Amino acid sequence: MKIFNTLTRRKEELVPLEEGKVKIYACGPTVYNFIHIGNARPICVFDTLRRYLEYRGYDVTFVQNFTDIDDKIIKRANEEGTTYDEIARKYIAEYWTDVEGMNVRKADIHPKATENIEEIIAMVSDLQQKGYAYEVDGDVYFRTKKFEEYGKLSHQPLEDLAAGARIAVGDIKEDPMDFALWKAAKPDEPYWDSPWGHGRPGWHIECSAMNRKYLGKTIDIHCGGQDLIFPHHENEIAQSETCNGAPFANYWMHNGYINVDNEKMSKSLGNFKTVRDVANVYGYEPIRYFIISAHYRKPINYSIEIIEQCKAALERLYNCKENLENYIAGADEKPLDAALKESVDAKKTAFIEAMEDDLNTADALAAVFELVRVANTAVAENKGKAAAEYALALFNELTDVLGLVYQSKGADSLDAQVEALIEQRSKARAEKNWAEADRIRDELKAMGIILKDTPQGVTWSKE
Repeated sequence: MKIFNTLTRRKEELVPLEEGKVKIYACGPTVYNFIHIGNARPICVFDTLRRYLEYRGYDVTFVQNFTDIDDKIIKRANEEGTTYDEIARKYIAEYWTDVEGMNVRKADIHPKATENIEEIIAMVSDLQQKGYAYEVDGDVYFRTKKFEEYGKLSHQPLEDLAAGARIAVGDIKEDPMDFALWKAAKPDEPYWDSPWGHGRPGWHIECSAMNRKYLGKTIDIHCGGQDLIFPHHENEIAQSETCNGAPFANYWMHNGYINVDNEKMSKSLGNFKTVRDVANVYGYEPIRYFIISAHYRKPINYSIEIIEQCKAALERLYNCKENLENYIAGADEKPLDAALKESVDAKKTAFIEAMEDDLNTADALAAVFELVRVANTAVAENKGKAAAEYALALFNELTDVLGLVYQSKGADSLDAQVEALIEQRSKARAEKNWAEADRIRDELKAMGIILKDTPQGVTWSKE
C-alpha cells in the first residue's frame, strides 16, 4: 500500500516497523461539545484505513485519545455550573452515540489525558533535564529553537513560523515560539501536583506521552486533520524525538477540510453543523458515505443537495443487497457463470488497487457501484443462485471495509428518524421557536410525512 506522507510530501510504500503489524495513533476530540462534521472526517477516514489494513491481513493496534482537560472544557464547566470531569464524561458519552451511529469501531485503546498525568510529568521532567524545557512561575515551556528540525512536518522554516508569533503583554516565555508543556493552575481551576507546583498538562504533551506509553517510542502511522499539522503535530515531533532519541512516526496522514455551502464552517457564519444535527434529519450513514465519497486529502463541500445525493446512493446499495437476497431465496441452482465470476473478480481487483493508492475511497466506491451493476444484471438475466451468492459475498465484503450498508433497511430506521425530528420540533415549539418548528414540519412533509397535533400529542402518517 502507498501512503502520502505529510513528512516527505510524497507517496511511500507502507513498510511497518514489525512485519504484519501496524501501530496507528489518531488524535481524538477535546470533549466539551458535540462533534461536528469536520471532526467526523478524520474519525471515519482513519476508521476506514484501519478496516482496510485489517482486511489485507495486518494486525493493527489503533489508539485514539480523548483530551479531557483543557481551557475549553473548564470554560464549559463554569458556564454550566459543574465540574470539568462531568463535562468530559457527558460529551464522551455523546461522542459514542455519534460515532457508533456512523459505524465507527472503537479503538483498541482510548486513553484520556487525566489518566496519564504521571507519564506526562515524567516526559516534561526529562525534557527539562535535557535543557529543552524551562520553568517560570509554575509554567513549563519547550525551547523550540533548540530543536533544530522544528518545522519539518509543516515544511516551513522556523523564521516563517515565528513571523506570526507575538509575545503578549506580560508573557514570560523566552521566545514567542516556545509552547507550554505544563500550565500553572489558576484560582479555582482543577490541578494536579507536580515538581513545578499545582497545574495541568499542556495540550501537545499528552499525545506524546500516550503515544510512548501505549505504542512505544516510534510508531508506524500518526494521523489527524490537516489543521493539526501546525502547531500540534509539529510540537509532538519536537517533544517526542527530543525526549526519546528516536523518530516519532514514520508516516503522517492528514485529511482535508470540510466546507459548508462552499464556505469555511464556523459558528460566526451560522453554518456550524454538528453530526447530531445532520443525523437527526438524514441519519448517520449518509454522513459516513459523504466523508468517504471523496479522497481523504481533498477538501469536500457539505450541502443539503450533496447529503441527499448520498442518501440516494446508499439506497442503490441497499436495493442491490435486497434484490440479491430475495433472488437467492428462490433462484435456480446453476453452475457459477464463468464470465460473471470474472467480472465480479475484476471489481475486487479495482477496489483493492484504489485503496492501495493512498486510501482512494472515491475510486473504491466506484468499483462497488460497478459491482452493483454486474449484480443487478445477474439477477435480471437469471444467472442462478451461485452467481448471485458470489456477487453478494463480495458486495458484503467490500461494503464492510468501507463501513457501509450496516443498517436494517425498512420501517424501523424511518420511524426512528421521524420520531427524532418530531422531538426536535416539539422542543422548538416549547422554546417558542416557531420558525424552526415550521421548518421541521416542512422537512417532514417533503419526506412524505404528515403531522397532526392532538391533545394527546403529535401523531404522524405517510402520505
